[in-house]
Amino acid sequence: MDKFRMIFQFLQSNQESFMNGICGIMALASAHMYSAFDFNCPCLPSYNMPYGMGILCVPPIVLFLLGFVMNNNVSMLAEEWKRPTGMRQKDPAVLRYMFCSMTQRALIAPAVWISVTLLDGKCFICAFSTSVPVEKLGNMTNVVDLSEKEMKRLLARIPCKDIYEGHEIIPREVATRYLRCISQALGWSFVLLMTILAFLARSIRPCFTQAAFLKSKYWSHYIDIERKLFDETCTEHAKSFAKVCIQQFFETMNKDMKMAPHHLQEEKAPESEETEKLLGITDQGTMNKLLKNWHRCKPPLSLNQEVHQNGNGCILESHELNNFNVPKKEMATYYSKV
Repeated sequence: MDKFRMIFQFLQSNQESFMNGICGIMALASAHMYSAFDFNCPCLPSYNMPYGMGILCVPPIVLFLLGFVMNNNVSMLAEEWKRPTGMRQKDPAVLRYMFCSMTQRALIAPAVWISVTLLDGKCFICAFSTSVPVEKLGNMTNVVDLSEKEMKRLLARIPCKDIYEGHEIIPREVATRYLRCISQALGWSFVLLMTILAFLARSIRPCFTQAAFLKSKYWSHYIDIERKLFDETCTEHAKSFAKVCIQQFFETMNKDMKMAPHHLQEEKAPESEETEKLLGITDQGTMNKLLKNWHRCKPPLSLNQEVHQNGNGCILESHELNNFNVPKKEMATYYSKV
């Protein structure tokens, strides 16, 4: 149990390993879902193709979307794409890297589903049973009395062993072997194609644009870490704010109660300590304005520049303050920790 806890803690601490683990679990889940799925072909000419292709294509789309939903960076990417520019420019290369990284992970489970489905062959046999070449595999002497509609209805029953009645025209085993071979050939070709594409994405891409690749990877990690630290700081600030509010509430409600002097001293120390953590933000309006400023005007990625807020709440660098006739007393230092 301790080993599983250590592995889970490691995956939580490492975002990339965590997402790789999620993708692996989804891939295994997709294979298990297919093995547990009760496949029943309708064996009707008008329904075999939609049913077979639906089983082949619809679950991969669902798994692909679930891959994006399970990825924590989706909301971060959308926020980074839609946020106002403010004082921090958006880098399209970083956004492309984040999107490509999420897409690669989201494609693993659908690729496993398609590979397993094609290698098994049931969906392919159901979908293309009416396309079996009877003139090559069957006995054409017994086909003369059948119309095209009756022939399609007969071939559509090939996946259904219990109701197939055309053994004298084409043996069912011959037709299923023929379609299963084609399906398995397509399945192995798909596996080979996905393997080649994964190899190209992992090995060749960094060789051509190593500097751009490292830059995009670094800043994508920075955006992820910045968001986590911002959430942690907001949680800590909210906890301190709530604690001070609750203490003040109970002190107001119990002001008529007489408390010992030493007890008052013991309670005042933690309250003052929590108040220091608020960084001067002690009301709802100021906090809402600060959160809005963080969304609209994120600080520039430069540690050597002093930043301030103008009257509209946007951040100004120190060399830009000379262009505005704003009194110094109306300027508020930007708290980058919140």
